[in-house]
Amino acid sequence: MALFKSGNPALTKYTFKEIEKVARGSTNVMTLQGTVNKTAILLFAVFVPAMYTWNLFTSTLNFETIAPYFWTGAIGGLLMSFVIVFNKDWSPYLAPIYSILQGLCLGGLSAAMNHIFPGIVVQALLLTFGICAVLLVIYKLEIIKPTENFKLIVASATGGLAMYYIANIGLSFVGIELPFIHENTIGGIIFSLFVVVLAAMNLVVDFDFIENGAESRVPKYMEWYGAFGLMVTIIWLYVEILRLLAKLRKK
Repeated sequence: MALFKSGNPALTKYTFKEIEKVARGSTNVMTLQGTVNKTAILLFAVFVPAMYTWNLFTSTLNFETIAPYFWTGAIGGLLMSFVIVFNKDWSPYLAPIYSILQGLCLGGLSAAMNHIFPGIVVQALLLTFGICAVLLVIYKLEIIKPTENFKLIVASATGGLAMYYIANIGLSFVGIELPFIHENTIGGIIFSLFVVVLAAMNLVVDFDFIENGAESRVPKYMEWYGAFGLMVTIIWLYVEILRLLAKLRKK
């Protein structure tokens, strides 16, 4: 099962461990096209509520008006992601809800950032989807091959980064902030650039994971789970690009 290593917490080598393979003659299996279609649906599910909170903020220019939506989306999306990870067969029903919650959060965050740094959201979106498209082409051309060592490095670096972020959140309650995350210094910019590159590398591993999942003929609901895992990485990449661009604007 080392074939399914991934730095994405939603797409790990254990994902298919308890999943029963579908018989060869069956058509009710996970496919690449089906996963692409589900990803498009989840992207739309993010976009609609994001536009709502975006418009709400731009009409008032007061973050307090969108704060309930922002925190509902942020906390609710996090909790929903854990439920999906441990209940993969629920993903056809919960993955759209996760995307809607993330949309509420991202719309408010994006609007507030765009108010401070005009045009930054368009730049972040173009970079995010540009990186996704380029990496997909690179993956299909096998220019970057997600070997076992590659996956192990990406997974280890992602895990270490997650622990660093968690430590920063915990220490923030006692007034301590770890360096680089929010700093617009040279070190802070390099840190954000590293995180963007790491998120991009997770995309390559995710593409490989989904392709191998389709070849393994797992049940069709795994299309939703694969799309959900890809959305986790895309959203992470967008937020980190937004953070990097903000730091560069402050310089």
